[in-house]
Amino acid sequence: MIHELSGDILLSGAKAIAQGVAPNDDFMHGLAMQLRERMPALYKDFRHYCQTQHPKSGGLWTWMSSDGHLIVNLFTQDGAYDHGKKPGHPSLTHVNHALHALRALAQKEKLQCLALPRLACGMNGLDWNEVKPLIEHHLGDLGIPVYIYVTYQKGVKANEPK
Repeated sequence: MIHELSGDILLSGAKAIAQGVAPNDDFMHGLAMQLRERMPALYKDFRHYCQTQHPKSGGLWTWMSSDGHLIVNLFTQDGAYDHGKKPGHPSLTHVNHALHALRALAQKEKLQCLALPRLACGMNGLDWNEVKPLIEHHLGDLGIPVYIYVTYQKGVKANEPK
């Protein structure tokens, strides 16, 4: 069941939090920046993974925090592999493929719930009215709570239905 919420996604009770990034992203904006500040090891491991594996847009990479949170990095944007290059723009094709991979991960790992922001709709992002149907298509019938944080409110814990 999909629930749209307002609040701080980092205060979510979900043990899995997904975010949209670019391969080799610098984590300097939005949720990625907050995660980089709170979990420096995530960013270090992410950069190492990207430099050694060269992931493609449309896939995902997961990282487990020391407190048991699974951070799912969805490659929704074009990569930033040239030195000093900024991440590219997101695309609906990349979002669609990444959500397909997220669905498979949720089923394989038997996730109990999942939280994500308005995926790929931040800076230079996509139109939420185009992204939301993709989320509903891929995650709507998983049989677990899927919390979409549509409005960010720093420090505010959302009332997450079970």
